[in-house]
Formats: sequence, C-alpha cells, structure tokens
Amino acid sequence: MLPNLLLTFACSSYDMAVAPQSDRAYDSGDYGDDETADMGDYNGGAAEESEPETDDGLGSESEEMAPLLLPATTNAYVFVANPDRNTVTRIEVASLNVLTAEVGVDPILVETSADYRVAVTFNQGSNSLSVIDAETLSVQDVEVRGNLNNMKLSPDGNWVVCYHDLNGENGGSGTGGAISYNAISIVNLDTLEHTEAMAGAFPKDVQFSADSSLAVVISDDYLSTIDFTQNPPTLSRIPIAEDLVNPPLAEEVLLDPLGRYAIVRQYGVDQLVLVDLQTSGDPISMLDVGANPTDMDVSPDGTQAMVVARVAKEVWVYDLEDPTLAPEVLALPEEDVFGSLLLSDDGAHGILYSTASGQSRVGVWNREVGTIQVRGTTKPVSRVDMSPDSQTAVLFHPRENGDIDSSSYFYNRYGVSLMAMEDLFTSSYQLSAEPDSFASTEDGRFGMFTMKNRPYVEVLDYQTFVPDEIELPSIPIHLGSLPDTNTVFISQEHDLGRISFFTPELDSLQTITGFELNAVVE
Repeated sequence: MLPNLLLTFACSSYDMAVAPQSDRAYDSGDYGDDETADMGDYNGGAAEESEPETDDGLGSESEEMAPLLLPATTNAYVFVANPDRNTVTRIEVASLNVLTAEVGVDPILVETSADYRVAVTFNQGSNSLSVIDAETLSVQDVEVRGNLNNMKLSPDGNWVVCYHDLNGENGGSGTGGAISYNAISIVNLDTLEHTEAMAGAFPKDVQFSADSSLAVVISDDYLSTIDFTQNPPTLSRIPIAEDLVNPPLAEEVLLDPLGRYAIVRQYGVDQLVLVDLQTSGDPISMLDVGANPTDMDVSPDGTQAMVVARVAKEVWVYDLEDPTLAPEVLALPEEDVFGSLLLSDDGAHGILYSTASGQSRVGVWNREVGTIQVRGTTKPVSRVDMSPDSQTAVLFHPRENGDIDSSSYFYNRYGVSLMAMEDLFTSSYQLSAEPDSFASTEDGRFGMFTMKNRPYVEVLDYQTFVPDEIELPSIPIHLGSLPDTNTVFISQEHDLGRISFFTPELDSLQTITGFELNAVVE
C-alpha cells in the first residue's frame, strides 16, 4: 500500500485470539487473568447510529486504536518521550548510546520525519511543539493553540498539523476561556511559523498528499483542505454531507497521492462522496457503490481502490485515474459475511474478513485469477496483518467467541493464526492475554507481538510456523520494527525508562534501563 493514501477512522479495542497447546509460558495464572469477557451478542464494536434500510445490523467494521506514547524511529535512532521529566531520549541503535534533550511540558507524542531529519514532540502541558534535530539534538520550541491533543507530520518533514481528536486518550489542555474543537494549528518546521485555522467540527484525522503540498482534515460535516504552496498555508472547507445538522459519520477517506481528489465513505450511506480538489465549480459528486460499504483499500501500485459492500456481498474496484468510470464488481460468497479487506504488499492476494459478524472464516482473493477461497478459522477475526514478503497472513482473534462451540480449546481465549498464501495451510496458537503490539522484520522472516501484562515477546517464524518466546525484564508497553533493519524494539515499564532491542536471526536481546540516570546495557 502506498504511504499516506488510505486512512481509517472506525475504531475499537484491539482484540485477538488463537494458538497451539504447548508448555510455553502462556499460563494466565502467573500474572493475573484478564477481565471476564462479555459472552453476549457479538457486535464487533457496532456504532450507535440509526441503521439504514440496507444495513445488516452489525454496525461498523472495527480497527484498533494505536497505543499512546509510542517511541519514534529512524534507521539509526529511537526517540522516546518522557512526559514525567519533560525530556526526549535518543537511543542509537548500533551502539545503544543514550542522549537526552529537554523539551516542553508533558510531551505526549513524538514522531520522526520520513527523511529521518527531525523528531517532533507535541507538549500538551505547554501547548507547544519541540522540533529536535535528529543528529545534533538541538531543540526549538513553537507555541500552538490550547486544547489540542494530536499532531500529524507531513511526509517531507516540513509541516505539522495539530488538532483536537475526540478519540484521543488525552483531553487537551485549555486556557480556561472559550474552547474550540474546530481550531487547528499548522506549523512550518523550517521557519517555525505558526498558522491558526478553523476546520470542520471535531476533526478526526489529517492526511497528506505524497509530495506534502496538500493536506485534508476530515470531519463528519466538512472536508478541509490545506494548501501548503501558499504562504501562509490556506485552508478551504468543503461540505461533504447534505445534512449539516446531523451529518452521517465519516468513517474513511482516501486521498489521491497527487492531490487531485478525495473519496469519503460515510456510515450508513450507500454511495461514496467524491471530492474534486482541482475544480473551480462544485467539487462534490457521488459514486455508486453496493449496499452498506464498510471498508476501503487501495492497490499497492496506487491505481485501484477497492470498496467492500457488506450487505451487497460485493467488492467494487475503481480506477483511481478516473473514479467516475464504471467500476468492476466482484461477487462475494452468498453464505459468508465479509466487511473488511487487506491487500498483500505484492498485490497478488486480498484477505476478506469481518470483525463485526462473529463468523470464524476468511476469504482469500486471488486477484490474478479472480477467485475467492473461503477457509474456516479457529475463532472470528479481529485483525489481519501480512508479512512484508506477502507470503504469510497473520490473523488475530478476539476473546469473544462468536460462532465457536464451548468445547473448543480457544473458547474464552485470545489467539493468533498463520496462513501460508501458497497453499493456505494454517496454524493457530492459543494465547493467555490480549495482544497489543505487532511488527515484522523487514526481510519478511519473522513476526513478533507482545501481550498485555505479560513479560514476553512472542516470535512467529513465517517459514517454519514454529513459535518461540523471549522473556523480557519487565512488562512491555510497545513493540515496533526499526526501519532498514531486522531488529525490533520493545519499550517496557520501568520508573527510569527501559527499552530492549531484539534481532531474531541472532537470537540477541539487548536492554537499556534508566534512560537518564546511569543508563546501562544489560
């Protein structure tokens, strides 16, 4: 998938489930069992919206929220924000050398630019950004509006857009006066100039064009465009809903990488909103789609957009050069419910599934020959990932049981499954807790994930399907892969900060404890 092309807003908790019985340290009794799961109707996190006539009553397909306070990575460094000490720690991956820089008050977010040139923190306590030179660690601060709690960095690393995200874990820091939920801050990271603007009500996310000349801010009522070629940047608002009093929920937006148009999928609306970002006339038109569209994806080469219509049991395929051309329509199996789609990076396969239906099955779409093979799964599917080489699908399953019987080894358990794309062979693994972070090595050989309140990294070998487990010094917070390497990092709970680096082919785990006070490699 092309970066900065597809954006998803429908969110729920990150549930998963599946695993073979073994003597591995998955015993929930060691660290305290999870809360009792609700075994009532499986609703997949349905949105509390009035149901359209063509809806099946299952609600939205769900996607997990990203954990807060993730470390930010370059190919050489990991940047870790320390809100309690108003600092950012830079760890050099090759040598594990540690340096710390002072930033604003309560840095709750840290990101790095795609060119690895800068790291930026959003400092909620001081309503500011700290712009950090990745090499020298020199810091420049820029004040932004109050009551903001999220930021997005442009691909070229020149722009930051800050906004108030109602789905964010932080409420924002106001001044005690009037509070606006429409206001955004735009910061030029080269000149440190700050521009204020008003987007639609309650912005959900920000998306940039591939060349960073344009951004869109999506709300239920308006799609706002930011033109970065103007000085200062200019914002224009385009109404995307006929009913601006009670607009439908805007669940997804797809932005053309060249900035020519955007496509918006709204909850309960059996059409797509096409926004022409270049016309001088009316920019809004509607695209036909099957009943109850629930997910959008884009081909890795950026030439096609796919929309799953869950009630119609169809996939609609649009030409992104001209979305108004008649789309191809692929019929899905009548007896199955599929509402979500993930395409492999090589574009050869698509995995169809549903997080809302409670059905234990997936459909494997061979895009070259146009066939769909349905396979049963150990439990319903809550998320799908793919190995970087596109040879293995990783299926996560929730604790909720859906359609499985109480005699199953996976009843009331989380799990994960591996599926080989070559012959669809599948192996499943029972888990003792909810998975919360997942990453693959860049060479496509290994996948790794952590579980809540469990001091382990679980290692999945995509070639042999034989699992392994690495014990950590403490409970993990987040796991991620380092760009251009086959190493992952695992941040962990510790009063003074702790992070480990693991390289599977070397079976090497190195840990830094105490980022700022007597940091040592263990």
